Amino acid sequence: MSAESATAIPRGQVDLLDFIDFSGVECLNQSTSHSLSNAIKQGYREDDGLNLESDADEQLLIHIPFNQVIKLHSIAIKGPEEDGPKMVKLFSNKEHMGFSNVNDYPPSDTVVLSPDTLKGKPVVLKYVKFQNVRSLTIFIEDNQLDSEITKVQKIALFGTM
Repeated sequence: MSAESATAIPRGQVDLLDFIDFSGVECLNQSTSHSLSNAIKQGYREDDGLNLESDADEQLLIHIPFNQVIKLHSIAIKGPEEDGPKMVKLFSNKEHMGFSNVNDYPPSDTVVLSPDTLKGKPVVLKYVKFQNVRSLTIFIEDNQLDSEITKVQKIALFGTM
């Protein structure tokens, strides 16, 4: 398993986990018993039995601030084939976003995840749009089968300082 994880990091990039300011991390519409820390924190995100789940509907809005400016190269999202995320919109440096205004801004990039990419394979982003990132907002709009609950087992961000 560790060999697979090591090769998943794109060449020349690092896992940005150590640069996340966890005191400012937020997730809207998360289940209280299946929170964001299950998908993002070291140790938790490697455990396939733990996951982040949406609560009232399939959407999730995640805000991740960094403790220094980073350059984001790619994102890896792992989830189940049926309930894993499908349409994911990424916003660079957008503060105070909510479900009421998320569609008021054009995303920096949009990723459509397939069952293959949901296995944790990194997806390369529009690198020029993520050069001076202080925070990242991830809007998970829907899931693979349009079910009521979206499940995310792991979110990993790769880039440089």
